[in-house]
Amino acid sequence: MQLLKDRIRKDGTVKAGNVLKVDSFLNHQIDVELLEEIGKEFARLFKGVRCTKILTIEASGIAVACVAARYFNNVPVVFAKKSQSINLEGDSYVTKIESFTHKRVYDVIVSKKYLSSDDHVIIIDDFLANGCALMGLADIVKSAGATIEGIGIVIEKGFQNGGQIIRDMGIPLHSLAIVKSMDDKTGTVTFMDEE
Repeated sequence: MQLLKDRIRKDGTVKAGNVLKVDSFLNHQIDVELLEEIGKEFARLFKGVRCTKILTIEASGIAVACVAARYFNNVPVVFAKKSQSINLEGDSYVTKIESFTHKRVYDVIVSKKYLSSDDHVIIIDDFLANGCALMGLADIVKSAGATIEGIGIVIEKGFQNGGQIIRDMGIPLHSLAIVKSMDDKTGTVTFMDEE
C-alpha cells in the first residue's frame, strides 16, 4: 500500500534495536483518514472471505480493527485484554504472549461470551515482528473452536521471523507494508517489493 509506505518514510522514525516508531500517525496519535484507507484495503484483500468477528489485541490494534470493521459489514471487534479486570466476568480464553516492543510477557484474555465455534475470524493488528501476539490470538481462536480466515497486518517487519511462522501455518496473511530493512543511523526504511 503505497500511501502507507510513503507515510512511514515521511513520519516514521527508526530507533536502535529494530524499532520503527509510527506513533505520530498510527499507534499514539492516529490519522483517521489513513486508517480509513487501511480499512478499505483490508476489505479489498479479504473480499469474499467469511468474517463474523475481527479479533485484535489491546491497545494499538483496536483503532485499526474498528475502522476496518466498518468495511466488513460492521462485524463486531473483539479485543484481547492484557490484564484481568473486575469488568471481565465469567469464563475466558487465556494465553500468554511476549511483546516485542514492551519486552514482557502478558496473559491475554478474551471472554468466552464473545468468541464461539460459530465464528469466522479475521485477526487484525498494527505490527508483526516475531509473531508472538498473533500466535497467542490464534491460540485463543483455536481454543474457542472458531475458524481463522486470515490475518491483516498494517506493518510487518519482514526481516524478523513472525511472518514466515504465520505463513508456514497456512494462514492467509496480508501485510500492507513489509519492511525489508531499517537503518537507525540514516533513518531509512526499505520495503520488500522495492529494488
